[in-house]
Amino acid sequence: MLKTIGLFKRRSGLSVEEFRRYYEATHRVIGERYLAGRVERYVRRYLDPPLDRRDGQPIEPEFDVIMEIWYADRAAYDAVRAVLSDPAVAHEIRSDEERLFDRTTMRFYLVDEHDSFPT
Repeated sequence: MLKTIGLFKRRSGLSVEEFRRYYEATHRVIGERYLAGRVERYVRRYLDPPLDRRDGQPIEPEFDVIMEIWYADRAAYDAVRAVLSDPAVAHEIRSDEERLFDRTTMRFYLVDEHDSFPT
């Protein structure tokens, strides 16, 4: 199964709580509008800041969330890419990303995922 993984850092000035709340209430909804019926799964994994080993204080993380989208096959992935490439859709998503993310640090990876269940 193909999967897209995105690593995202919150925009400067947003608290962790504001970031997570906005992502779930607004950005997720925009994404789902274009992903609905085209993907198998859409997940956000919010990362808690790591703790400094010396003093136990939180360290500013490199990324705040790992976003994952699963596709049934390459055709489903290509169909989503086509939808997201539409200029109006791309503009809407990019505009919302600017409210939420530090877009200079965004990373995307296409992953060919293989499961196994060791016993």
